[in-house]
Amino acid sequence: MPPTLKLPRRDGILTRYTLSGRTPVLVPPGPIRSRIGMAAVHVVADPLASINPSLEVALDWDATLRFRHHIWSLGLAVAEAMDTSQRGMGFDWRTAKELIRRSVAESKTVPGAVLASGAGTDHLEPGPHVTLAAVEAAYEEQCAWVEGCGGRIILMASRALAACAKEPGDYLKVYGRILTQVREPVIIHWLGEMFDPALEGYWGSRDLDQATETLLAIVREYDARIDGVKISLLDQAREIAMRKRFPPGVRMYTGDDFDYPTTIRGDGDRYSDALLGIFDVIAPAAAAALKALDAGDAARYTHILAPTLTLSRQVFGAPTRFYKTGVVFAAYLNGHQSHFRMVGGQESARSVVHLAEQFALMDRAGLLRDPELAAERMRRVLAVAGVE
Repeated sequence: MPPTLKLPRRDGILTRYTLSGRTPVLVPPGPIRSRIGMAAVHVVADPLASINPSLEVALDWDATLRFRHHIWSLGLAVAEAMDTSQRGMGFDWRTAKELIRRSVAESKTVPGAVLASGAGTDHLEPGPHVTLAAVEAAYEEQCAWVEGCGGRIILMASRALAACAKEPGDYLKVYGRILTQVREPVIIHWLGEMFDPALEGYWGSRDLDQATETLLAIVREYDARIDGVKISLLDQAREIAMRKRFPPGVRMYTGDDFDYPTTIRGDGDRYSDALLGIFDVIAPAAAAALKALDAGDAARYTHILAPTLTLSRQVFGAPTRFYKTGVVFAAYLNGHQSHFRMVGGQESARSVVHLAEQFALMDRAGLLRDPELAAERMRRVLAVAGVE
């Protein structure tokens, strides 16, 4: 019999929930060919480190790297040291440097492994003293580190640039300088304010149409140095319209955790590749669906991903910036780490009710790889909240 446990509802009532008994999603062997599927992956905190978790960072390196091997084993690519890793939310550049170094080295031991790493300016604190030249220098430092490790660059959005830029031309200047120096084509990441309020008005305007034009101007001028653009605006229509205007050879990497199945499938003319935080949570389903698409089985692709969409909208629900809590919670439920602790104490950023809803949605999507283990771990989380 599937396990049963008591889950809290939003009205405060505890209800009995029996797991569905659904068979976990199975992933066929082999690489993914028709799309690039990148999972922006989380980090595993060291729960026994003698640190102040709100001020300092300590990682469980073995568990962190083991999860990357899990992603590669499914045929997915890894996007390292991005916002899913809590860059800008407790995860500092000093530790990110070590994470990038270790992950790049680890990727070299896995045949066919694909890895790209975030380079930004998060070691530069925004403030009135910060100049465009300082932002450029900060970008240069992080890009040089990634390339020095032998890695590929994901050019992340900069809080410092958002704070000091006066007009769209400032973005053209900074990005132009960086793009003329990179060794290999990069992925540019436009992270919306729903993920990080400090990035409001990025590309020099709060008007998204004007901001889009500024980014397109950069893409057109430096297309040979841009592999693609990741859009994290949770705006499907804008993403589809924008990818139609990209020069040939520039990819659109969807960051739309609310509507990824249709953007990845495409419209018969163009499609989006994927660079998604939710792929950390739904990795087996994502890999199985993309392999179905490889085989030309669009119906199976849709069937696999359909139940994951409700889950993703739960994990990324407002306030969206706290989605990382749901990502790590999923890894805990599935035995990828032994605890539910996070960098910066962010395990407390979502309510127990929210986590209980996520648990049920993961069950219905076939994303609990060991339902008995997951139920026991859910009970432990509930017990801390006083649910016996």
